[in-house]
Amino acid sequence: MRMRKKKYLDERLGSCEEYLIPTDNENRDFSKADEIECLISTEEIFGNSNPLHLEIGCGKGQFITELAKRNPDINYIAVEKVKNVIVAACEKAKQEELSNLRFMALSAEYLPSYIPKNSVEVIYLNFSCPFPKAKYARHRLTHRYFLEIYRKLLKENGEVHQKTDNMHFFEFSIEEYSAADYKIKNVSLDLHNSNFEGNIVTEYEKRFSDLGQPIYRLEAALK
Repeated sequence: MRMRKKKYLDERLGSCEEYLIPTDNENRDFSKADEIECLISTEEIFGNSNPLHLEIGCGKGQFITELAKRNPDINYIAVEKVKNVIVAACEKAKQEELSNLRFMALSAEYLPSYIPKNSVEVIYLNFSCPFPKAKYARHRLTHRYFLEIYRKLLKENGEVHQKTDNMHFFEFSIEEYSAADYKIKNVSLDLHNSNFEGNIVTEYEKRFSDLGQPIYRLEAALK
């Protein structure tokens, strides 16, 4: 079901436009994504050459705003294709006055049209939609189709950090990382009962953890 447009959405987005990198997210013919080139300059956007990290599917921005607050010397771009959702993330960043965080309302298929090659150190995938039906597997953000997109964006030895509550999706992801020649490390099958430090709990993560569900986490690095 398509989400109904929030009341005053355009006005709310306009009030925090300095946090939203302009994109064209209307074309759904992803087969033509490679034909579009609107590469951004992160040095112009952030006014520095600090390392760049990227979150794909940021939701309402709880994770990325906290991460940006903790690491002022890293630049962050957070991507969320639904403007109804990303508006809340932009408003959080504006309220916190985070100069090292920007957002893009964009489908992941179009990332190479905007993000320069070999410019990203870390990509975060937090509680991505698992698309449980097998016929929709290609839509999963850890499908090898997307992993090849990430390979274009990541620097040498760049990493993907993933968290999910879905065991089957996690197993699928491990298989895809291996098939795409990523090196898997720091695997946790129960994050909240591990010795991992510095975890930032997302909105979904708290919900699932409160229900007693284990949180799965891994890091996948380019070889």
